[in-house]
Amino acid sequence: MTASTNMPSFATHYYLGSRCPFLNLSDLSEAELVRVLSELNRQGASGSSKRIFGRRYMELRRLTETKLRRLFIEVGGQPERHAPHYLILGQSEWFKGLSPDTRELRIPLSQLPTHVTSATYPDSFTAMAYGPQFSLPYEPKPYHEKAFRLEELPALVQEYGLPSDVDEHGYDGYSQRPFEKYIEIQVWSDAPLRSFLEGR
Repeated sequence: MTASTNMPSFATHYYLGSRCPFLNLSDLSEAELVRVLSELNRQGASGSSKRIFGRRYMELRRLTETKLRRLFIEVGGQPERHAPHYLILGQSEWFKGLSPDTRELRIPLSQLPTHVTSATYPDSFTAMAYGPQFSLPYEPKPYHEKAFRLEELPALVQEYGLPSDVDEHGYDGYSQRPFEKYIEIQVWSDAPLRSFLEGR
């Protein structure tokens, strides 16, 4: 499962080249959400994207973000947003390959304030453990259902290594297999990302 215990010094935000970075589905009104999800699913149907947004995607996402926010507060976090901006620790070729239109921004971890930055091992959808309620595969791990502080990441990576995003099955049916491909970084404030947000 793990490929390396070398701790990356940066996080990567992946986004579609046809859109601005750090656009967040959780920030949209219900009307906007219906429109955007419909467009994203059309891209999937046409083969231009491999992302999957099922009928209950937003229900799972909201449960996940609510639980993650609570856990982050319990370990001393001070979130300013109701839902975070998402990045990946280091990089993930698997995630980048979800769409040929994928772009990326790399941000040094040193630029992310620890009081508004959390992490999950692996991504938060898996780590928050709601998968079984949505008929998704889930294998409990000791690092699940936890929000980690940035300063905890070196020890976490040293103990468990970095997840490997190599998938011998490719993208076909990925949502129906246990998912442990990267460590996710969540930024619960607009302030550290202001320079990227202002141009939207």
